[in-house]
Amino acid sequence: MRIYDYEDKWQELLEPDIVSLLTTIHEYRGKETLYMEAKRDALTQLMEVAKIQSTDASNRIEGIYTSDERLRKIVMDKTAPKSRNEREIAGYRDVLTTIHESYDYIPIKASSILQLHRDLYKFSGSSIGGHYKVSDNEISENDGQGNIIVRFRPVPAWETSESVDKLCEAYNRIVEKPDVDPLLIMPMFILDFLCIHPFSDGNGRMSRLFTLLMLYRNKYHVGKYISIEKVISDSKETYYEVLRESSVGWHEGKNTYLPFVRYMLGTVAAAYREFSGRVSLFSTRGLSKSEIIREVIKETIGKITKAEIMARCPDISHTTVQRTLKELQENGEIIKIGGGRYTSYTWNREDK
Repeated sequence: MRIYDYEDKWQELLEPDIVSLLTTIHEYRGKETLYMEAKRDALTQLMEVAKIQSTDASNRIEGIYTSDERLRKIVMDKTAPKSRNEREIAGYRDVLTTIHESYDYIPIKASSILQLHRDLYKFSGSSIGGHYKVSDNEISENDGQGNIIVRFRPVPAWETSESVDKLCEAYNRIVEKPDVDPLLIMPMFILDFLCIHPFSDGNGRMSRLFTLLMLYRNKYHVGKYISIEKVISDSKETYYEVLRESSVGWHEGKNTYLPFVRYMLGTVAAAYREFSGRVSLFSTRGLSKSEIIREVIKETIGKITKAEIMARCPDISHTTVQRTLKELQENGEIIKIGGGRYTSYTWNREDK
């Protein structure tokens, strides 16, 4: 059985770019309280948007989805789920809410993992919720030509329970030490969890939920306001690539955590940057809603969609965004790219 021990391995991660990411995240967390006091009403709306995006993104990664309208109603608990996909979406919503509201009371233990996994499937009628796998599983991928390639073989079913216990023990043992940055240990834990692959289904979603849980327990609350799951979903190919790189040699204890840790720290830093940018909009007192939309587009390098604008300005209506985009186009201040559902906009930097 693989040994779970982070005592020496975390120090191997302290490369210059990793240290820089840690410094960046620490600086953002130092300002977090000020951000949270900037405009509480707007932050409440950011939380609602993030909850919808997180539920959508984490499930969509696994091929579980519904229409945007149904998704919003399910996440806001304004309708009952109708399909299997919607029942799993409702389960994710409830587990996410539990973590948001009660993270201080959810220890990093095997019993917590099992209980949250049980709740993930509480609407599905499936018997797998809250139970470890009973048969060996494997992580496979399609090579694009219809061939299924086994990428990784997790621990066998008979080792799963003990492996999860030892993994949690190793995490709790190391994070108590004052000289260890928990930001380094969290992604190491998540990688090991995914390599154990303790459930027959739901491992990816549980890994993302536990990422939030560990961040919150260590006082990094950005995931409440910016969907970390969406950041991962938007870079899904990189996510799978670093998982692959960091799992090579895992069974023998010869794998390197560096690619996955670098990716996850970059994800958290990106979420904080997005949060900082959105909070800065709250301080634009005296600007009209149209002027705020204009500033959002102007400050964005590259393209931005209408949905992204609305996510950054949750207190501005769809009608106002649509009208402002039309006016900015007519004035030549922005350029429309594409059409239909693929429409995006960019600031006209040639003339402005």
